[in-house]
Amino acid sequence: MPDIRASGTYARAIEAVHDLLSRLRLDFLFVGDVARSAWLGSEAGKGSVDVLATMGPQQKSQVAMMASNRAFRVDRDEVEASEELDLIPLHFTPDAGTDIRVHVLVASNALYGRMVAAGIPAQLGELAIRIPLGEDYALLLAMMGDQVALHALTGMPEFDRDSFNVKLRSIGLGGHVLA
Repeated sequence: MPDIRASGTYARAIEAVHDLLSRLRLDFLFVGDVARSAWLGSEAGKGSVDVLATMGPQQKSQVAMMASNRAFRVDRDEVEASEELDLIPLHFTPDAGTDIRVHVLVASNALYGRMVAAGIPAQLGELAIRIPLGEDYALLLAMMGDQVALHALTGMPEFDRDSFNVKLRSIGLGGHVLA
């Protein structure tokens, strides 16, 4: 099981997001810097906490409502502005001077839904959280254009190039398969 290293406040944000979405009984996994830490060994501690979750329209409202009753700040204007993006923007604010952005991306298509379903466990201290498979994380890195991280991940001995190439072909990106 991969280990996640995170700075103190960032780890608290990850734990709070995990608690919030677990209480709503949503299927979700952490992407972004959290997955990068698990797969590439970096420390998560800057930028936003990014989560991919499967949910329906009613549950989107529940996430924002429950978040506002916890250590999160919810800006209704931001939520409304991001409605078409299938994104729920939150701010983790456990104390004065701390404001970590949290992006809950709604897994609104089959590709993302499959990524969430296929997620694997990773360890953050005593907490087991879910991250994408290495091949799914590589796909996200490729879509973001992060060639350095993509090269590092695809160069790992446990990386399944065949599975990654099948995923690329299945979504019409056969021109990007790895040799």
